[in-house]
Amino acid sequence: MSNISDIDSNFKVETNLNENDIRFYDVKQPPFQICGLIYESGKFRRFPENVAQTVSEGVYGLHCNTAGGRVRFTTDSPYIAIHTKMPHIGKMPHFALTGSAGFDLYVFDQTERYKATFVPPFNIQDGYESIVNFSSSEMREITINFPLYSEVSELYIGLKENATLCKAKPYEIEKPIVYYGSSITQGGCASRPGNSYESIISRSFNADYINLGFSGNAKGEIEIAEYIKQLDMSAFVYDYDHNAPSVEHLKDTHERMFRIIRNANPDLPIVLLSRPKYSLTADDKQRFEVIKATYDNAKATGDENVYLIDGVTLMSFAKDDSTVDNVHPNDLGFYSMAKAITDVLKKIIV
Repeated sequence: MSNISDIDSNFKVETNLNENDIRFYDVKQPPFQICGLIYESGKFRRFPENVAQTVSEGVYGLHCNTAGGRVRFTTDSPYIAIHTKMPHIGKMPHFALTGSAGFDLYVFDQTERYKATFVPPFNIQDGYESIVNFSSSEMREITINFPLYSEVSELYIGLKENATLCKAKPYEIEKPIVYYGSSITQGGCASRPGNSYESIISRSFNADYINLGFSGNAKGEIEIAEYIKQLDMSAFVYDYDHNAPSVEHLKDTHERMFRIIRNANPDLPIVLLSRPKYSLTADDKQRFEVIKATYDNAKATGDENVYLIDGVTLMSFAKDDSTVDNVHPNDLGFYSMAKAITDVLKKIIV
């Protein structure tokens, strides 16, 4: 594959990285594989802009956050660099910048194993560059995870000049697991992208996935249900309990969303989650009963492909040490969620 600057000099990447033999490649070009994202109108997006505009102003504002995005490839370069342009940076007091705005790198060795994080500078404004070094030159299958709460307009991968670059092997489960839900689904507040519960599950199954978590803005709208129902999925997992403004709103929308997706996909495994929380209030328990009613009603009609995981089970490994603020999981909380969901998905997709 040619260097991007050889293809179009307008895209030549200027770098301050201390490597005199580095060549940059645009991830939008083969043989790179982008998963969980599309590229449209100058940005990476989780689903089409025209669809996002129909759901809500909040979903439209968040659909360019690159949660769940990955770029995959194989190379024998002794180092891998990134140079990225980011028009919006997510910065929050309770969220590590490596999670909200960082990229991390995994190497496939029977399973994907964490290698390093491309750590953004604290004063990041519109992108950054970083490099990860290996101890040798050998063929490695690479996955780089995109930031959870920031926007990315361009991403270039830097490799040693003349290094081999080719496609990664496809996922064993190529039909993606699709997740819909709140800020927790989007990945808040994982310390880095690879620690979101969806990413952990993906590595367990070697499965593709799509993250449709919308921080504060997942409310079971008909428009998002209509979009999700036409996706080619291996399973659908959803939880927007935290974003439903009231128990009544949850009653009005939860089973409706289930029915829209189920009617279009009669054999699709659907996993219902209540809000991930170990110690429950009276309101939490009421909300769970709404979600359980969706499950019970489906089972009563003979639906054998619907599953329910309650919030206590989701946090049973981490218990009350599972969050950063009594809502958003820390890494331990995300591991606990992934463990509980994986136990159910093992019965479904493997």
